[in-house]
Amino acid sequence: MLKLSLGLAGACAALAAIPVMSALLAPILETKKAQWRNVGNPEGFEIGSTSLVNFTNADPEPYAGVTAQSAAWLRRTDKDNFIAFAVNCSHLGCPVRWEAQAELFMCPCHGGVYYKDGTVAAGPPPNPLTKYDVRVSNGQVQIKTASLPFTA
Repeated sequence: MLKLSLGLAGACAALAAIPVMSALLAPILETKKAQWRNVGNPEGFEIGSTSLVNFTNADPEPYAGVTAQSAAWLRRTDKDNFIAFAVNCSHLGCPVRWEAQAELFMCPCHGGVYYKDGTVAAGPPPNPLTKYDVRVSNGQVQIKTASLPFTA
């Protein structure tokens, strides 16, 4: 009876481990989707300005609704170049805000501060702000979206 009980318990544990292991391994094994999203006309952004732009995530689910929307801080560095940062702090993912007069990104949750190039100025963030690839194509500024960045 002991061997039968242990065998059944082992079989149940193995069956329960299948969905747990697939949930843990799926994000690692899935190919990451990335798409270019239009965020505006280049003339709509002044040189040296930083603007909040909205776009749809790269991997929205049909049921996601409004949560499929994301945003980035877009800066026009010169006539032909742009740089974009995720709005999420690298510490715990809180939304950062741009303080134009100080030229700093500020995180309200735990006091994280980033310079205008996205590097950490102060506070607990372990990494700089996540950068998005940016290009100008067909008369539109485009951001290469990706899955939401993981935070430390």
